[in-house]
Amino acid sequence: MAPERDQLAEILEQRRQAGAGIVTVDAPALKLVIFAIGDACFAFPGSRIIEILPLTTIHFVPGCPAFLEGVINVRGDIDSVIRLGDLLGAAHAPTDRHTSILLGQGRAGDPPVRSGLRVDRVLDVLDVIESSIQPPPETLPEPLRGLASGVLRHREQTVIVLDLERLFHAIQHRAGVMSS
Repeated sequence: MAPERDQLAEILEQRRQAGAGIVTVDAPALKLVIFAIGDACFAFPGSRIIEILPLTTIHFVPGCPAFLEGVINVRGDIDSVIRLGDLLGAAHAPTDRHTSILLGQGRAGDPPVRSGLRVDRVLDVLDVIESSIQPPPETLPEPLRGLASGVLRHREQTVIVLDLERLFHAIQHRAGVMSS
Protein backbone atom coordinates (compact mmCIF):
# COMPACT_ATOMS: atom_id res chain seq x y z
CA MET A 1 0.00 0.00 0.00
CA ALA A 2 2.91 2.34 0.65
CA PRO A 3 4.02 2.54 -3.05
CA GLU A 4 0.52 3.69 -4.07
CA ARG A 5 0.55 6.30 -1.31
CA ASP A 6 3.98 7.56 -2.44
CA GLN A 7 2.71 7.75 -6.02
CA LEU A 8 -0.32 9.77 -4.93
CA ALA A 9 1.85 12.08 -2.83
CA GLU A 10 4.13 12.61 -5.85
CA ILE A 11 1.20 13.45 -8.14
CA LEU A 12 -0.22 15.90 -5.59
CA GLU A 13 3.18 17.56 -5.19
CA GLN A 14 3.53 17.92 -8.99
CA ARG A 15 0.11 19.57 -9.19
CA ARG A 16 0.96 21.91 -6.33
CA GLN A 17 4.19 22.95 -8.02
CA ALA A 18 2.47 23.41 -11.39
CA GLY A 19 -0.12 25.66 -9.77
CA ALA A 20 2.61 27.77 -8.17
CA GLY A 21 3.62 29.02 -11.63
CA ILE A 22 0.19 30.51 -12.34
CA VAL A 23 0.14 34.26 -11.92
CA THR A 24 -3.09 36.21 -11.69
CA VAL A 25 -2.93 39.34 -13.83
CA ASP A 26 -5.36 42.17 -13.30
CA ALA A 27 -5.76 43.30 -16.91
CA PRO A 28 -8.78 45.06 -18.36
CA ALA A 29 -11.12 42.61 -20.06
CA LEU A 30 -13.91 43.04 -22.55
CA LYS A 31 -16.88 40.70 -22.92
CA LEU A 32 -17.44 39.80 -26.58
CA VAL A 33 -20.30 38.08 -28.39
CA ILE A 34 -18.59 36.17 -31.22
CA PHE A 35 -20.72 35.14 -34.19
CA ALA A 36 -20.42 33.91 -37.76
CA ILE A 37 -21.90 35.09 -41.02
CA GLY A 38 -21.04 32.54 -43.68
CA ASP A 39 -17.39 31.62 -43.11
CA ALA A 40 -16.46 34.96 -41.54
CA CYS A 41 -16.25 35.55 -37.79
CA PHE A 42 -17.20 38.81 -36.12
CA ALA A 43 -17.81 40.10 -32.60
CA PHE A 44 -19.65 42.87 -30.80
CA PRO A 45 -18.86 44.09 -27.30
CA GLY A 46 -21.24 42.27 -24.99
CA SER A 47 -22.19 45.53 -23.28
CA ARG A 48 -23.98 46.56 -26.51
CA ILE A 49 -25.91 43.28 -26.95
CA ILE A 50 -29.08 43.24 -24.86
CA GLU A 51 -30.17 39.73 -25.76
CA ILE A 52 -29.48 36.79 -28.08
CA LEU A 53 -32.75 35.65 -29.61
CA PRO A 54 -33.56 32.55 -31.65
CA LEU A 55 -34.76 33.28 -35.17
CA THR A 56 -38.44 34.18 -35.05
CA THR A 57 -41.01 35.39 -37.55
CA ILE A 58 -39.73 38.54 -39.25
CA HIS A 59 -42.51 40.68 -40.67
CA PHE A 60 -41.69 42.32 -44.00
CA VAL A 61 -42.08 46.10 -44.19
CA PRO A 62 -42.64 47.43 -47.74
CA GLY A 63 -40.36 50.16 -49.02
CA CYS A 64 -37.40 49.42 -46.72
CA PRO A 65 -33.84 48.98 -47.96
CA ALA A 66 -32.89 45.35 -48.77
CA PHE A 67 -30.64 45.03 -45.70
CA LEU A 68 -33.61 45.86 -43.44
CA GLU A 69 -35.27 42.47 -43.36
CA GLY A 70 -38.35 43.58 -41.42
CA VAL A 71 -39.53 43.83 -37.83
CA ILE A 72 -40.04 41.44 -34.92
CA ASN A 73 -42.08 41.59 -31.75
CA VAL A 74 -39.90 41.23 -28.64
CA ARG A 75 -42.27 40.97 -25.67
CA GLY A 76 -44.42 43.81 -26.98
CA ASP A 77 -41.60 45.98 -28.37
CA ILE A 78 -41.28 46.23 -32.15
CA ASP A 79 -37.65 46.08 -33.30
CA SER A 80 -36.18 46.23 -36.77
CA VAL A 81 -34.07 43.31 -38.01
CA ILE A 82 -31.00 43.97 -40.13
CA ARG A 83 -29.36 41.36 -42.38
CA LEU A 84 -25.91 42.08 -41.04
CA GLY A 85 -24.13 40.19 -43.82
CA ASP A 86 -25.59 42.58 -46.41
CA LEU A 87 -23.89 45.51 -44.67
CA LEU A 88 -20.59 43.73 -44.06
CA GLY A 89 -20.17 42.23 -47.51
CA ALA A 90 -20.46 38.68 -46.14
CA ALA A 91 -22.82 36.10 -47.66
CA HIS A 92 -25.25 34.57 -45.20
CA ALA A 93 -25.46 30.79 -44.92
CA PRO A 94 -28.88 29.22 -45.43
CA THR A 95 -31.18 29.78 -42.46
CA ASP A 96 -31.16 26.90 -39.98
CA ARG A 97 -31.75 26.24 -36.28
CA HIS A 98 -28.51 28.10 -35.39
CA THR A 99 -29.60 31.36 -37.02
CA SER A 100 -29.96 34.01 -34.31
CA ILE A 101 -30.86 37.63 -33.82
CA LEU A 102 -28.59 39.76 -31.65
CA LEU A 103 -30.64 42.53 -30.09
CA GLY A 104 -28.21 45.43 -30.00
CA GLN A 105 -28.46 48.89 -28.52
CA GLY A 106 -26.29 51.91 -29.18
CA ARG A 107 -25.21 54.48 -26.60
CA ALA A 108 -26.16 57.61 -28.52
CA GLY A 109 -29.60 59.03 -29.07
CA ASP A 110 -32.65 59.64 -26.95
CA PRO A 111 -33.93 56.98 -26.96
CA PRO A 112 -30.82 55.06 -28.03
CA VAL A 113 -30.94 53.19 -31.36
CA ARG A 114 -31.94 49.56 -30.90
CA SER A 115 -32.22 46.86 -33.55
CA GLY A 116 -32.03 43.14 -34.15
CA LEU A 117 -28.98 41.96 -36.11
CA ARG A 118 -29.43 38.65 -37.93
CA VAL A 119 -26.40 36.35 -37.77
CA ASP A 120 -25.89 32.78 -38.98
CA ARG A 121 -24.81 31.45 -35.60
CA VAL A 122 -23.46 32.61 -32.26
CA LEU A 123 -20.10 30.96 -31.60
CA ASP A 124 -19.16 32.15 -28.13
CA VAL A 125 -19.60 34.74 -25.40
CA LEU A 126 -16.36 35.30 -23.55
CA ASP A 127 -14.15 37.73 -21.70
CA VAL A 128 -11.08 38.78 -23.67
CA ILE A 129 -8.09 40.73 -22.36
CA GLU A 130 -8.31 44.08 -24.15
CA SER A 131 -4.61 44.02 -25.09
CA SER A 132 -5.22 40.84 -27.15
CA ILE A 133 -7.36 42.87 -29.56
CA GLN A 134 -5.16 44.30 -32.29
CA PRO A 135 -5.96 47.37 -34.44
CA PRO A 136 -7.83 46.51 -37.64
CA PRO A 137 -5.50 46.01 -40.61
CA GLU A 138 -5.57 48.52 -43.47
CA THR A 139 -6.26 45.60 -45.83
CA LEU A 140 -9.84 45.08 -44.62
CA PRO A 141 -12.38 45.30 -47.44
CA GLU A 142 -14.27 48.59 -47.77
CA PRO A 143 -17.54 47.63 -46.05
CA LEU A 144 -15.58 46.60 -42.94
CA ARG A 145 -12.88 49.26 -42.85
CA GLY A 146 -15.01 51.93 -41.15
CA LEU A 147 -16.90 49.49 -38.90
CA ALA A 148 -14.07 47.43 -37.38
CA SER A 149 -12.54 48.47 -34.08
CA GLY A 150 -10.06 45.58 -33.92
CA VAL A 151 -9.20 41.96 -34.67
CA LEU A 152 -8.24 38.97 -32.56
CA ARG A 153 -7.63 35.24 -32.92
CA HIS A 154 -10.15 32.85 -31.43
CA ARG A 155 -10.07 29.09 -31.98
CA GLU A 156 -7.63 29.45 -34.88
CA GLN A 157 -9.85 31.98 -36.69
CA THR A 158 -9.57 35.71 -37.18
CA VAL A 159 -12.44 37.57 -35.54
CA ILE A 160 -13.26 41.13 -36.60
CA VAL A 161 -14.53 43.18 -33.66
CA LEU A 162 -17.21 45.60 -34.85
CA ASP A 163 -18.18 48.95 -33.38
CA LEU A 164 -21.97 48.92 -32.97
CA GLU A 165 -22.17 52.73 -32.79
CA ARG A 166 -20.44 53.06 -36.16
CA LEU A 167 -22.64 50.32 -37.60
CA PHE A 168 -25.84 52.05 -36.50
CA HIS A 169 -24.52 55.35 -37.84
CA ALA A 170 -23.76 53.71 -41.21
CA ILE A 171 -27.25 52.18 -41.28
CA GLN A 172 -28.87 55.51 -40.52
CA HIS A 173 -26.78 57.14 -43.23
CA ARG A 174 -27.74 54.50 -45.82
CA ALA A 175 -31.41 54.27 -44.90
CA GLY A 176 -32.20 57.82 -43.86
CA VAL A 177 -33.60 57.65 -40.35
CA MET A 178 -34.01 54.35 -38.49
CA SER A 179 -35.70 53.97 -35.15
CA SER A 180 -36.72 50.99 -33.09
